[in-house]
Amino acid sequence: MPIQTISKTENEYGAGEVRSWASILDDNAMHQAERISRHPIAQGHVVLLPDAHYGYGPPVGTAIKTKGGIIVYAIGSDIGCGMIAVRTNLSRGDFVGIEGKLLYRIRETIPFGVGEWHKDPIPSAYDFVSSNGYPKGLDNAKVLYYILKKRNLSQSEKQESLYKTILQQYATGGSGNHYLEICQERGEEIIWFVLHSGSRGIGLQLAEAHFNLSKEFCDANNLVVEHPELSYFPDDADGFQEYLSDMQWCQRFAFAQRESMMDLLCDIVQKEISHLEIIDRINCHHNYAEEIEPGVWLTRKGAINAEEGRMGIIPGSMGAATYIVRGLGNNEAYCSSPHGAGRIYGRNQAKKTLSIEEFKKQMEGKFWQDRDAHKLLDEAPAAYKPIEAVINDSVDLVQPIAVLSQFINYKGF
Repeated sequence: MPIQTISKTENEYGAGEVRSWASILDDNAMHQAERISRHPIAQGHVVLLPDAHYGYGPPVGTAIKTKGGIIVYAIGSDIGCGMIAVRTNLSRGDFVGIEGKLLYRIRETIPFGVGEWHKDPIPSAYDFVSSNGYPKGLDNAKVLYYILKKRNLSQSEKQESLYKTILQQYATGGSGNHYLEICQERGEEIIWFVLHSGSRGIGLQLAEAHFNLSKEFCDANNLVVEHPELSYFPDDADGFQEYLSDMQWCQRFAFAQRESMMDLLCDIVQKEISHLEIIDRINCHHNYAEEIEPGVWLTRKGAINAEEGRMGIIPGSMGAATYIVRGLGNNEAYCSSPHGAGRIYGRNQAKKTLSIEEFKKQMEGKFWQDRDAHKLLDEAPAAYKPIEAVINDSVDLVQPIAVLSQFINYKGF
């Protein structure tokens, strides 16, 4: 399927172009994309992927090239958020009768949700910090000012609190659409483990602090942007290198902690099914930036790398399929693809609109936190675009390799 829409716009801020692959797209998301396409450091067109929907700054489901700087919210507030999946040698029959037990052990071993972490940091948390240190922003008075702004703590107290939280939150999942699943490949007996998580509290706090600093910088230097959420750091500003350092640290943190959570899950399963072996492993960011040539940055917000031959993960909602895909290297889409189903309803709207009874009906036959359905209503399948429509729109972006259906689902509140 070719590009769905090409939109060219021009106003007093400049000219821009958006190329969209989304057959289901809210007008507000298109307006956001058009707005960022006119940004002073935007390079080339803006890509809207099939799962695109309204977000802060650019829409979620966007790939953007910038020259000479980075737009903080073009990456998003959960820096390094992404997916990990492993293909195992197990079959569905290995899990019969122990699904509930496994769900309980997962909940006890891998904390998910707001304010959830390990009481005592796990060994791999110390290994990560030993290799990567702590983010430099925690020694930066300007960054700490915004982190400390709403907290009645001294700088040293907050630093120590953040160091402790980083260690405790390592190998834990967030809330919202972060989750862990055990799935069966359709048409096969093959079992996959799938997990979605990012850089937890530290990523959010650093992203918001650097956004505030980018807005402060633009205001002080008369750098005009069409909306405050599109504030940025030019690459000759001190704030650029400071943000880049923290962003890359958060990316490493998110990637490594997904690996550690998957290791914990494998340990849980192996205690019940001793012949577990890992056949393949995929770990991919979908909120990140990389320098693709000197001074030119490609930022993906809710988008994965779909270079030719590159493996990726595109999940649906908690009641829908997950697709394992291989990239086709579509240069018009900056070799990017969707990262998931994409929301139709915002969280508050979903809670006001959707039915808990219908939600439970959609989750029949799965082992999940059904007693807490009211807390998860904003994650119900009906809150998202149909994953099949997203995959159909991605026909020139990725090739589906496997389709997974979950039978155990665990999410954070």
